[in-house]
Amino acid sequence: MLRKVLVANRGEIALRVMRACRELGIETVAVHSTADAESLHVKYADESVCVGEPMAGASYLNVPRIVAAAEITGADGVHPGYGFLAENAEFAEIVGSCDIKWIGPAPGIITRMGDKDQARRTAMEAGVPVVPGSKGICKTVEEAATIAEEIGYPVMLKAVAGGGGKGMRPAKDETELRRMFPMASAEAASAFRNGAMYVEKLILRPRHVEIQVLADEHGNVVHLGERDCSVQRRHQKLIEESPSPAVDSELRARMGAAAVKLCHHVGYTSAGTVEFLLDQDGSFYFMEMNTRIQVEHPVTEMVTGIDLVKAQLRVAAGEPLGFGQDDVRIQGHAIECRINAEDPRRDFAPSPGRISTFHPPGGPGVRLDTHVYSDYTVSPYYDSLLAKLICHGADRSEAIARMLRALDEIVVDGLPTSIDMHAAVLSDATFLRGEATTSFLDERMGSLEAHLEARSA
Repeated sequence: MLRKVLVANRGEIALRVMRACRELGIETVAVHSTADAESLHVKYADESVCVGEPMAGASYLNVPRIVAAAEITGADGVHPGYGFLAENAEFAEIVGSCDIKWIGPAPGIITRMGDKDQARRTAMEAGVPVVPGSKGICKTVEEAATIAEEIGYPVMLKAVAGGGGKGMRPAKDETELRRMFPMASAEAASAFRNGAMYVEKLILRPRHVEIQVLADEHGNVVHLGERDCSVQRRHQKLIEESPSPAVDSELRARMGAAAVKLCHHVGYTSAGTVEFLLDQDGSFYFMEMNTRIQVEHPVTEMVTGIDLVKAQLRVAAGEPLGFGQDDVRIQGHAIECRINAEDPRRDFAPSPGRISTFHPPGGPGVRLDTHVYSDYTVSPYYDSLLAKLICHGADRSEAIARMLRALDEIVVDGLPTSIDMHAAVLSDATFLRGEATTSFLDERMGSLEAHLEARSA
């Protein structure tokens, strides 16, 4: 087992990793910016190192300083969490070259599956279904228009190096495609230093369903069922649940087998997520693979009883998974709400500031992953995520009821949050029927706003 792990991240995910390390008897090292000096992950760790000023580029994205912190403290492992450097193959390679264990897949796999064009071609090689579209990069808008004409409108323009909705634009016809192509490319170039684009058929009103996988260094790969992440705003997930209300055991087996096949094809190790679009007719298509732990991993932990972060740590230490596909059982239902410091009444605008009062919810089936506390200042420099509220029940109805209770109990005073929006979604008839698609917020926003006003009255 590893002896000391540096967590190259902040916030709730840094705490989550450190708690798993502590249970396994592994010492931890926190890195932090000057803005996060009083953060809980810094206080919780066995050691901490300041790696720079508040801007992420000067601290949490500063590879030389983070690697130096690992070497100075004698860490023999680095866990990247999610975001920041989690899918940075160069960082993973540098960590490995310093004889420090990278807790994640090999750099080459991160590169292969992180580039959407390569990932798409890899999925096709593995026999995993993909959305009809370009076979590679579209170098010009003319090339994109030709392919769009072949596969039929509407289409989605996607950045090869995109993420979080950046570099993505729908186009209903050629005029819109020619207008959107340079905009999407410029946005991707600014965000990822790569403006390359490709084109896919736009699947109307799909569900976003992802398969959690675990793989060790001995060739064992299992899937842990699916998560439904269809409730999104601007391609950013808000609510996730497992199992999906749209997936039965037969479809779960087929999607899971496709995800496992892809992992075997690339020689994947560690935790990962294979994301699919699920069409209304039950067809599913590979979208991308995340080569890291996901924000929404707790819902899978709640329904399977498997600690994904501990599994990552054990795999990194060379241990086998210790269980097979037949040992995985989905029990009950779990839902996660991302509590963000943002104002749904102002188009989800970020709302940094001081939390005057924080009170966590409790009771049966309630889990809260958070790094905030009363008198905590939410920085404008980082992601707006304050907490992940996860509720588990014997079935979906009980999980929803527990989540609504927990949303009533949690107190975050001092700044606008997404709490009321979550309550509105979980009370919506479409969501309750299990019919939410990726178009849900756009289609139901008027009704949800009325619910928000009623809660604040």
